[in-house]
Amino acid sequence: MDFSDVYCGPPPLPQDLWFRWSFDPFAAVLMIALFGSWLLWGRRDAVGRRALMAAMALIFVAFFSPLCDLTTALFSARVAHHVILIGVIAPLVAIALPWRTGPLLPMSALALLNGLTVWLWHAPSAYEWAIIGAGPYWLMQLSLLATSWLLWREVLSPLARVGAALIALVAFIAQMGLLGALLVFTPFPVYAPHLATTAPFGLSALADQQLAGLLMWVPAMVPYLLVGVWLVLRLTNAFVAHRPSGSAR
Repeated sequence: MDFSDVYCGPPPLPQDLWFRWSFDPFAAVLMIALFGSWLLWGRRDAVGRRALMAAMALIFVAFFSPLCDLTTALFSARVAHHVILIGVIAPLVAIALPWRTGPLLPMSALALLNGLTVWLWHAPSAYEWAIIGAGPYWLMQLSLLATSWLLWREVLSPLARVGAALIALVAFIAQMGLLGALLVFTPFPVYAPHLATTAPFGLSALADQQLAGLLMWVPAMVPYLLVGVWLVLRLTNAFVAHRPSGSAR
């Protein structure tokens, strides 16, 4: 494969990785747009400010640090990049930019849309197309971020029905687990761009693909499980608070 047109550049060697910091103008525009949106519509208390700053710091790490270049060499790094995007940056943005009006779609539809987007960009043909050139690359990144943000904004909304939010989280975890299982148990590598780029890092293309699947199985699920536990605790506390006290005899 010709890596001259790959958005994050040619695959690095391990000894050169730390020097592969770069400036991404599109990521800079994303950060400016996020900050401007927060000034206009964001949550302006301490929680909202911290969420915004954390999201912008992680956007910087994801797109300016050597992680971007590492995704050219390792599919597992690409999956880690996407996990950060949909499982950490997106909920932080959802906290900083909460709902001002009702959701665009029902929560089940938002979960389905987000899940389909994840599956689309991890299909081998779509993935290979998406890493070539700025347009396809940022279409992938922004669609993953936007659909995840929409889902997280609904799940984290204080007006959301807890039962529906839990079902949406479980459904998303299940489809991520299925995709991870497919990557782990497929007996041959399916991502052509990484067939000849993993060896300098001590991995075969198949081992790299299996590592990516394991990342989808465990680390990718952690944010969703934590929020699920928080929702259960919120529901329990609400039930206890509204439970009528027994009358004295």
